[in-house]
Amino acid sequence: MRETPRPQGTAGGSGTEHPQPRPGRALAHTAGAFGSGTPHRSDGRPPHTPRGARHTGPAGRPGTTPPVPGRPALLPLLSVLLFGIVTWQVVAHGPLARLDERASRALAGRGPAPLTEFLADLGNTQVALPVLAAAMAYALWRGRRVQVLYAGLAMVLVPALVVPMKLLVDRVGPLTTETGYYPSGHTATALVAYCGAALLVDRRLMPVAVLLTVATGVGLVLRGYHWPLDVVGSACLFATIGTRRSLGTAPGRRTGRG
Repeated sequence: MRETPRPQGTAGGSGTEHPQPRPGRALAHTAGAFGSGTPHRSDGRPPHTPRGARHTGPAGRPGTTPPVPGRPALLPLLSVLLFGIVTWQVVAHGPLARLDERASRALAGRGPAPLTEFLADLGNTQVALPVLAAAMAYALWRGRRVQVLYAGLAMVLVPALVVPMKLLVDRVGPLTTETGYYPSGHTATALVAYCGAALLVDRRLMPVAVLLTVATGVGLVLRGYHWPLDVVGSACLFATIGTRRSLGTAPGRRTGRG
């Protein structure tokens, strides 16, 4: 025999009494404070408090009325700071510059010459600029005119920044008495061209662009074309631009690479 369900009610079986609210808890819908029948909370506020009436937490959590400030971009700040430190050490011939020179003398000439020469040539304008030009043409075809303009302007910044710095610092090269080696123009060319091309085509190519830039710097140091700090300083200088562009300082001799 099926048991007939009992109507909800009190324990005594009477189904005529209304459910009683528990002490300390408010029903979802109760009569308004003045008997208007409008649903209210137990504290007299409407069930959905407008966002503007909410109180802001001390940490400015999401959903608060005042805008929550974003975190500052640390990469440009760190790049500028590191570039300043490296430049200061090179100009003053400080401990970091002396360590840099000892490391360069130990590294110059290491590795297979054809390979290291190939890596250094990645920073040539004849190699890097066509890569960026092809990426700019692709971006134009996709209608990204603003990004293409930005890439071109950033490329122009390379000689505009590197050439005055070379004249100002006037650093002697590793295997020559010629000056004008800091910062490395070939490193700037590679960084700006390859990273710019990655940004214009597909950001997922950025690791490849960074690898090509690092390979360029390694080749320049192993071939004795630049001190390591020339490469580091150039990378720090152009990391502050967001998209970095190239320089065509092409010296006449192989030992005078930009």
